[in-house]
Amino acid sequence: MRRARIIGAVAAGLAAGLLTLSALQVARVAFAAPLVADISDHLVAITTGFAGTDVLLFGAVEEKGDVVVMVRGPREAITMYRKSRVAGIWINTASMTFEQVPSFYAIAASAPLEDIAGESLRRRHELGVEYALPSLPLAKASRNIAREWKAALLRNLQRQALYPRQVGRVNFLGNQLFRTRLFFPANVPTGNYQVETYFIRDQRVIGAQTTPLAVSKLGMEADIFDFAHHYAPYYGLIAVAVALVAGWIAHAVFRRG
Repeated sequence: MRRARIIGAVAAGLAAGLLTLSALQVARVAFAAPLVADISDHLVAITTGFAGTDVLLFGAVEEKGDVVVMVRGPREAITMYRKSRVAGIWINTASMTFEQVPSFYAIAASAPLEDIAGESLRRRHELGVEYALPSLPLAKASRNIAREWKAALLRNLQRQALYPRQVGRVNFLGNQLFRTRLFFPANVPTGNYQVETYFIRDQRVIGAQTTPLAVSKLGMEADIFDFAHHYAPYYGLIAVAVALVAGWIAHAVFRRG
């Protein structure tokens, strides 16, 4: 009996030792990672009265360098229209469709992007609004015409605050800890977003990390949205009925007055 107890104690000690070694190995790997980053909230909830929100991104790097943070929304097809005056009336006379356009794009950096990365690196990782938008194939338009359509698309997205005009700032606390705030406007599209963080030194990407972020409607806002998309005819009838009732009430009130 005593011998069995001794053997059991030795086995338990070996198991504890193995667990300790495994924990130390994991900690060593985590510490050796050149970049570690996370966000304060992985869900942006759009509810009634939503007026935009900030999400804090924070992290640490292994040694001194620069950090670039990029946020991209779900990709979609966007059709642009060009209006011309025909017989005194402005009508759509041309259109162009861009495929795989990020519905939202924002970027922040610890230094000017031109100083952090060369053009080839920025183009490869789409670091900058000029690289975020897809180019039109020559089959659709010549280079000059495609450049005009692309510039118009960017102006439209910037006007909607979906592509911020300025590069945000990544602030360092010392040489390793960093943070930045990512702003999502009131009209931010819903869907699955990707928050990409790059650690760059000497014009090279030393480490990179992608963090998922969801933008979703919640509460009554989500219920109305789902009902309008799944039962569009009924939603239209209800909207017309509500408008008629509101108009009748307003007419009755003003008539009494």
